[in-house]
Amino acid sequence: MKKILALASAVDLDFRYGCTPAWWQLWKGLYEAGCDLIVTPYRGRPVESPWWRTEANPCYREGEAFARVRDLTARVRGDTHVRRSETNPRDTIADRAIREAIWRWVTPRWRRHVERILERERDVDAVIVFTIPMSHLRGIPSWIGRQYGLPVIFYDGDVPMSFPEYGGMDTGFNYYHGADPSEYDLVVSNSEGGLERLRELGARRAEAVFWGADPELFRPVEVEKRQDVFFYGYGDKFRREWMQELVGEPSRRMPEIDFVLGGRDFQGNVGAARLLGDVPFNAFNEAISASRICLNITRRSHASVYASSTARPFELAMAGAAIVSNPVAGIERWLEPGEEVLIASDADEAVEAYRGLLEDPGAVEGLGSRARERALDEHTYLARAHRLLELIGLRERAAVGG
Repeated sequence: MKKILALASAVDLDFRYGCTPAWWQLWKGLYEAGCDLIVTPYRGRPVESPWWRTEANPCYREGEAFARVRDLTARVRGDTHVRRSETNPRDTIADRAIREAIWRWVTPRWRRHVERILERERDVDAVIVFTIPMSHLRGIPSWIGRQYGLPVIFYDGDVPMSFPEYGGMDTGFNYYHGADPSEYDLVVSNSEGGLERLRELGARRAEAVFWGADPELFRPVEVEKRQDVFFYGYGDKFRREWMQELVGEPSRRMPEIDFVLGGRDFQGNVGAARLLGDVPFNAFNEAISASRICLNITRRSHASVYASSTARPFELAMAGAAIVSNPVAGIERWLEPGEEVLIASDADEAVEAYRGLLEDPGAVEGLGSRARERALDEHTYLARAHRLLELIGLRERAAVGG
């Protein structure tokens, strides 16, 4: 059995980090592939599961104190987040001061924490960093390589939004300012189109592993249809224009249709859509099945860079949803447009797609069934786990799964 030490951005789903539910599914896939996984979180407390064991967060108090200060700063500014520009956000004096404080206090404590785990476990085969801001662990990957001879992998699940030119989500950090990607033996990305940029930033080796979905968590269930058109997402940064085209304008033109939005922080035009608020992760699959049509509205950063996967289309497909999506460069790598997903380039095409599906329940069922079949064949997290282990050198070449 291969043993992997995972340093993770978070394990607690309450933080609403977009990657965390996907990490849970991937870690379960690694367990099913025969791995002994030890997970230690950078934010929040560790959460045990049947599929991994945990180590504590050595800087729990510091992380929560920083989060409280950041939230207070946002409230003083009259907002819910300390927001960055969507285009080339500056590396500010405050950003640099925070990094210096982290390097002086947090980074040394994390190095000692990792050392204690590796000294106790002894037979770890690889260390994987899952979306912890790369600059915050500066020096630790090189030290692990020298001291223990282990491969150290950085898994960036938010390419290209994590790049300096986008700056990531407003709830997090800009990963690459002050970082040295060459410290890592491998940088894994959710994006094929972002691999060259990762090399420009300094990665010695960069490979793609797409997001996926666990068929035990996402599956069709028999529930009453409660909404016509459903979208769930973490805010509308980088997709405000597509929210208007696929939700705002169609909901005004089609007042007889029930448009429902799950999630929070929608700053733009959502028309007559009904706001549902947060959907707990354990209720998300049912919410999909309770919807006649489910939307995949990918952020501009991901939609414009070829084959930059997000979790949502795979989750919807695995649940057997009838999916309507904004245009996404490379979506045909995962689902066949017209057969397994419908593409709407503007409000007119969105209205046409919605009317066609809502007037023909057979078309809804067929679109969803074909999407699920494709997802079961190619997009399970067990397949993704095999792909990841192959790239690290801990498994024979996988037959499927990019």
